[in-house]
Amino acid sequence: MRTTAARIGALAGVALVAACTPAPTPHPVSAPAPPTPAPRTSPPPPACSPDGIRIIELGVSAAMGLRAMGLELVNCGDRPYELRGYPAPRLRDADGDPIAVQIIPGARPITSGFDQPPPPPARLVLRPGERAGAALLWRNLVTDATVVASNGAYLDVAPLPGRPAHPVELDGPIDLGNTGRLGVSAWKRYDGPTATNPPAPSGPPSTAPNPDSRL
Repeated sequence: MRTTAARIGALAGVALVAACTPAPTPHPVSAPAPPTPAPRTSPPPPACSPDGIRIIELGVSAAMGLRAMGLELVNCGDRPYELRGYPAPRLRDADGDPIAVQIIPGARPITSGFDQPPPPPARLVLRPGERAGAALLWRNLVTDATVVASNGAYLDVAPLPGRPAHPVELDGPIDLGNTGRLGVSAWKRYDGPTATNPPAPSGPPSTAPNPDSRL
């Protein structure tokens, strides 16, 4: 009896202590802070090539199947860079295979007024940081249903024939249809903006970057 009474007394004491012990104060749980979005930045420009230049696309204008693409060459090196003549573009398909294309200086068979009047290409000497501009012109036409249309997924441009070609990042394919012709204008000194589309070609197109008035 005494043992049972002692156990009951002990249990009653524990219950009394538990009843008298204050409940722990709950701590407010703060909601996690929303993630901070990373700042939007422009993609870095292509690296300067070993010969000290960088070639980029300035955008494409289109009008009734006529396409015009501006090109910019920047002297990003530490010495003068000389140009005289026309760029030498090459196209590759989505698999990286070359596309046979007729390159037409001045683009006369494609449209009139693209590179008119056609003076001899001027000699340009670009100091470090200076730029030159040229343009590509083509028509998206399918004139023969038996010939597969060509889409240039990749563009390589040599500043002049015989010089190393440089890959140029494209915003979209160069859709030649099955014409197989690509016109080019001569390099001219260029002081315009670096992130704008060339004006839309509209009979006759005026798509080449503005030349220096001294040339």
